[in-house]
Amino acid sequence: MSMGIILLAAGSSSRLGQSKQLLQVEGEPLLVRSVKIALASGASKTIIVLGSNESVHREAIRNYPVEIVANQEWQKGMGSSLKAGLRHLINSNPEIQAVLVMVCDQPKLEVSHLQKLILEFGRSGKSIVASFYKDSPGVPAIFSNAHFEELLRLDDEHGAKKIILQHQNNIGLVNFPEGSIDLDTPEDYHNFINSH
Repeated sequence: MSMGIILLAAGSSSRLGQSKQLLQVEGEPLLVRSVKIALASGASKTIIVLGSNESVHREAIRNYPVEIVANQEWQKGMGSSLKAGLRHLINSNPEIQAVLVMVCDQPKLEVSHLQKLILEFGRSGKSIVASFYKDSPGVPAIFSNAHFEELLRLDDEHGAKKIILQHQNNIGLVNFPEGSIDLDTPEDYHNFINSH
């Protein structure tokens, strides 16, 4: 099974007031931590979509074997970055069979969770396998190539969750209660650091 990973890391973290991608989690920038997790999952290709602060973020991950896509239209929304990453993946690997979409602001994400998603995707025969938290399916999530056209038609402001919700009667789910922890505000980060 050839599976690519698209790590979305293009946002500007406006509510945080600083680059979320460079927040220190477990002694390293969140973006670096996310890249290492993606690479350790065993996927055949890892694509990082950058946007805001692109050059600083590019420098942070320059030593990792990933392909970087700079989305010049990142301000249009997450869908815009997802489509940029997916187009790059399909163009460089036309035979790719699935894509795992992840974001870089889930500080409790571990390699083991991505591996559970990949196992469930192979075992269940479902064309979408999503993480489950906050009573709802979301990312990280795997989509078979049967959904690539739908993903490429997403509105710029909508993320992968929109496609997941359109198919939720026929998807695989893997529990990920920590997926609800994100770092959108200084308070979020302060609480997260102090809880560790």
